[in-house]
Amino acid sequence: MTEAEMSTLQFDALVVGGGIAGMQAALDLADQGYQVAMVEKDASIGGKMIALSKVFPTLDCCSCITTPKMSAVAHHDNIRLFTYCEVQAVEESEAGFNATVLQKPRYVDEETCTGCRQCEYACPIDLQNPFDLNMGATRAVRVPFSTAVPQIAVLDIDNCILCGKCEKACPVGCIDFSQQPETFTLEADTIVLATGFETTPRDAKKEYGAGELKNVIDGLMMERLLAPTGPYGRILRPGDGKEPDSIAYVQCAGSRDQTLGVEYCSRVCCMYAIKQAMLISGSLPMADITIYYMDIRTFGKGYEQFYQNAKAMGVEFVRGKVAKITQDDHQNPVLRLEMADEDGKVVERTHDMVVLSVGMLPSYNTEPVYRIPAADDGFVYVPEPNMAPCVTNRKGIFVTGAAAGPMDIVDSIVMAGAAAMEATAYILEKREQAEVQERNAEEKMEVANV
Repeated sequence: MTEAEMSTLQFDALVVGGGIAGMQAALDLADQGYQVAMVEKDASIGGKMIALSKVFPTLDCCSCITTPKMSAVAHHDNIRLFTYCEVQAVEESEAGFNATVLQKPRYVDEETCTGCRQCEYACPIDLQNPFDLNMGATRAVRVPFSTAVPQIAVLDIDNCILCGKCEKACPVGCIDFSQQPETFTLEADTIVLATGFETTPRDAKKEYGAGELKNVIDGLMMERLLAPTGPYGRILRPGDGKEPDSIAYVQCAGSRDQTLGVEYCSRVCCMYAIKQAMLISGSLPMADITIYYMDIRTFGKGYEQFYQNAKAMGVEFVRGKVAKITQDDHQNPVLRLEMADEDGKVVERTHDMVVLSVGMLPSYNTEPVYRIPAADDGFVYVPEPNMAPCVTNRKGIFVTGAAAGPMDIVDSIVMAGAAAMEATAYILEKREQAEVQERNAEEKMEVANV
């Protein structure tokens, strides 16, 4: 960004977060003619959804839905993207809000990079791929993933050996090792928070051995294994690279658990476990799939039928609470699950791969920057969730998607439209009040002159 561009940039709305909710809110505002700035902390927009395999209950391709949305945002005349950026501070002004934004260095010139990946091919450093949740490999300099928007490389300076091979391979000379973090200011009438969610860490419950037991994975890792762009191209056990013959799902592995301080239901875990079980049945028709659950919560339209379809396909549902997961030794990768069944009896069953249906956690604390407190569950506090689910306690700032609480993709998109509507109403009301004040001031001046 040039020095001329470092001055305050003016927009009608600022959308923080480039996931499905943020993109939908930005598009809804931009389609009405408002100028929108979108700030995304990662090097590409797309959020969690772009990494998923398919959506429930229709089993439509996630990438087929998300990629056109990402492209629409990037090419919209009324939307400007600020990727690899983070909002550092927000202050109120006469015009609305002034947001101080940190531009993290990519060590690549965004204006000249063409996304040709020649730097990536030349780089000699192999790293675990964060997009594939460290199951696949990538390079120290790379385009984040195949459908990233924007298609601009980013260099991991912490793992770079400064060999200069990427710099020599770049046909346009856009590698810049001298880049430093920069700050700039965005001015907007209103702000929409779409900061999304994180998942419960796999190692949150030591009883489940996640982190140490390589074949105990979480739901997002299975999504990457199922995705066409996944790290292995098929479903393999990360521990030894073999196809699993028996797969277990442990529900409520990160929700409804007082020991973790997460007492709420994350809503989506039952449905994504059922969806994945159905997809695995298609990929590995000989594999046995068992879902261990306390309660199955199929809350949306068509969700109950989706659950019944999974049972008809042969997915086994066992009611009981898994207490412990152990493994005999590295030579024998069989995983033993100890559980209490419906009668309270302790039962032991074995599988060679376990998927923890981890829950949803808030990914961002809005208190320090936006001065918006968190609710009891840690998500953004909304004073009237039933009447105005997008309205925060700070006038002019709205929330959408999983930043407000656990919800699925459909609800996130619907809520994004509601947040855009609330933001539009706020802008119109604010400008109408400004016009009234201006007319009153003019009338007072005319009276004074008389």
